[in-house]
Amino acid sequence: MNKKIAFFILLLVFVLQLNAQDNKYIHIPLIGEKAPAFTGQSTQGEISFPYDFGKSWKILFAHPKDFTPVCSSEILELAYQQEEYEKLGVKIIVLSTDILSQHESWVKALEEIRYKDREPVKINFPLVADEKMVIANKYGMIHPYVSIAQNIRGVFIIDPDNIIRAISFYPMQVGRNLDEIKRTILALQTVDASQLVVTPANWNPGDKLMIPVLSKSESETAGETGSAIDEVSWFMRFTE
Repeated sequence: MNKKIAFFILLLVFVLQLNAQDNKYIHIPLIGEKAPAFTGQSTQGEISFPYDFGKSWKILFAHPKDFTPVCSSEILELAYQQEEYEKLGVKIIVLSTDILSQHESWVKALEEIRYKDREPVKINFPLVADEKMVIANKYGMIHPYVSIAQNIRGVFIIDPDNIIRAISFYPMQVGRNLDEIKRTILALQTVDASQLVVTPANWNPGDKLMIPVLSKSESETAGETGSAIDEVSWFMRFTE
């Protein structure tokens, strides 16, 4: 009996060590990398990502499980904002490890809900099925210390050149701030349009922007009456 117990303990230790070794090689694509490509079945047919979405900005939005309260609130909030994203040139793609038929049933149920006293809304973006976790693993969204079968709440913001520009991960118990995702898109689009400005903490559209580097002539007039540059310090300068 003692030998059997010792054998099972050694086997358990081996499995745990093997799992720890595997965890070291989980790769999360980084900001500045090309977005990993994938093909998957969705509620809108087969999708080849990111190529089917052309020169749009893209949000890859992963949730742990269909028919759960937090995930349902997030998808509904995305749906209520989808026209705003469309105007910004942004396409939304939702992903989880649930099967396609479950996605389809969930979408149908969500589209009948009156949420926060708003009219039911049609979900126009695709939900991709990833039951084999191929896509989730490409994007480092399976965090095995939390779950080996479900995504955590991951968001990848991808630009028109299919470069990853922003990443966020949230725990399963905490819903994401959808306004922050939209604010990040707007900030990225703003700095890309100029290439000469950056956004300060808590920036929102209409707020002043920051100038990281001034030309010689701008440096000489910064902070003076009539200047377009408000100099708080030699290392903090704002402009409209």
